Amino acid sequence: MSIRTWAGQQLRGTLGQGSPRNAPRKYAVPVALIVLGALSTAGAIAQQDFPNKPIRFISPYAPGGSTSFTARLIAQHLNEVWGQPVVVDNRPGANTVIGTQLTVKSRPDGYTIMTLGGTLAGNYWLVKTPYDAIKDIAPIGTLLSYENVLVVPPSLAGNSVAELVAMAKAKPNQLTFGTSSTGGPTHLLAELFNVSAGIKTRHIPYKGGAPAVVDLMGGHIQIFFSNPANVATVIRSGRLKALAVTGQTRVNAFPDTPTFVEAGLPAMTLTNWQGVGGPAGIPKSIIEKMSAEIRKLAASPDAKDKLASQGFDAFYNNAERTAELIKIDIARYGKIIKEANIKIE
Repeated sequence: MSIRTWAGQQLRGTLGQGSPRNAPRKYAVPVALIVLGALSTAGAIAQQDFPNKPIRFISPYAPGGSTSFTARLIAQHLNEVWGQPVVVDNRPGANTVIGTQLTVKSRPDGYTIMTLGGTLAGNYWLVKTPYDAIKDIAPIGTLLSYENVLVVPPSLAGNSVAELVAMAKAKPNQLTFGTSSTGGPTHLLAELFNVSAGIKTRHIPYKGGAPAVVDLMGGHIQIFFSNPANVATVIRSGRLKALAVTGQTRVNAFPDTPTFVEAGLPAMTLTNWQGVGGPAGIPKSIIEKMSAEIRKLAASPDAKDKLASQGFDAFYNNAERTAELIKIDIARYGKIIKEANIKIE
C-alpha cells in the first residue's frame, strides 16, 4: 500500500467515524492531512528539480527520417542545457499509432516526450486510435515548418511536372507513389496531385520517409512528396530528381527547383510543421520549462543554419499555439481527405 493510499484511507475512516470504537483514531485527520501536504510539497519540489534523470524522446517513425533529425537536434540541445541524457527512441508502425500510444500511456512527468506533426491530424479522420489527439496529448512547442518536394528516381524519363503528368495520363494507375504514413502530409499531397492534375497513381505506404526514399532510389516506386530533410543529400548527389516544391516560393535548399505555382498547379500547397508533445497531465511548469528551451533552440543561429540546410524554417510556437495548430490541421486535413476520398488501405 502506498503512503498516499494509506493517508486517504485514514482520512475517509475518520470522517466516517460515529461510534466509540473509532475514538482511538481521532488523530488520523491531522496525520493524514500532514502526509498529503508533504506529498504535495514533494511533488512541487520534483517539478522544480526537473529533470533529474534521463528523458525518453519517442519518434513514431522508422530511423533515419526527418523526425529523427528533429528529435536528435532537440535532444542534443536539452542534454547540453540540462546535463541529462535525452534518448531518441524510434517506434514506427500502425501509421504512427504505436509510438503515439506508447507516449500517451506514459507517466505524465515530462520524462517521456514525442515528436508531433501532421499525421496526428490525418489519423484523427482515418484511424480508430486508442487515444484522442486533442485530449490525450499535451503539446509542448513547435520548432520548424517546411514545404514538401516532389522527387522521382533518375531512371524515370520525366524531368518536369508537365512530363510526369503526361506520363501518368498515358499509364493510369501504373505509376506508384510512396508515403511515410497514410493520411500524413506525404499522402495528402500525392492525392492532391492526382486531383489537381487529373491523373491516377497507386499508393504504396511505408513506416517512414527513410524507407520510402530507399525504394524510390531503387526505382521500386516512382513518386514521393518528401520532407526536404529526407532527400536533400540524395538530390544534391544526383540520386533523385526534384521536380517541384509546394508553397508559394522556392525553397532555399533547392533554389533551382520550381514551385507548383510555376508549374501551373497552385493548389499544391500544404505547409507542415514539427514539434514536441507528451502525455496529457504534464505539469504546466515542466511544459513551460521545456517549451522555453525549444524557443531558444529555434532562435539559435546554429540551429537555424542546420534546419535551413535540410529545407526547414525555424518556426517556434508555445504549447497553446501548438494545440491550435493541431486543431487547424485536423480541419484542413479532413477537408482534403473527404475531397480525395482517402481511406486506410
